[in-house]
Amino acid sequence: MIRHLVALACLALFSGCTTMKLPPLRTVPQVDLDRYLGDWNVIAHIPYFLEKGKVATLDRYARRPDGRFDNIFVFRRGSFDAPEEQWKGVAWVHDKTTNAEWRVQFIWPVRLAYLIIDLDPDYRWAVVGHPSRNYIWILARDRQLPDELYRSILQRAAAQGYAIDRIAKVPQPAP
Repeated sequence: MIRHLVALACLALFSGCTTMKLPPLRTVPQVDLDRYLGDWNVIAHIPYFLEKGKVATLDRYARRPDGRFDNIFVFRRGSFDAPEEQWKGVAWVHDKTTNAEWRVQFIWPVRLAYLIIDLDPDYRWAVVGHPSRNYIWILARDRQLPDELYRSILQRAAAQGYAIDRIAKVPQPAP
């Protein structure tokens, strides 16, 4: 566990380092927090060392009495038959005008930017980015997205400066 905490701290320190200056990510104009909360299957992401080898991943958001949100990352290691594990974090809205910019913290004092950059009007899928463009998560309420929809999401991510060849699907069990 200590190894993961140190790795996450290093990730936060270097996540803003880029070789070229990119324009800021554009977030969605407005997020209805009550509709956004709940379970989101991780359909795809840019793999990094803490998430590599994880399958059946899911992000769970729930309101806390202090106004923040529980952010629980649920996963299995390498196989759908592996035991379910979870990492517990906390999230809060950073931009209360749009509710589209959050901060997420799994270990103190590391806080990471969480930007909602694409969102289905019916809250069936969402895309979360990081200003560095080194991290992206394509989320959905269902375990799969139709191929055409997935491709259109990738095109919009590319328009925001993401190298879509780095984005990989996360194995999810069949519905």
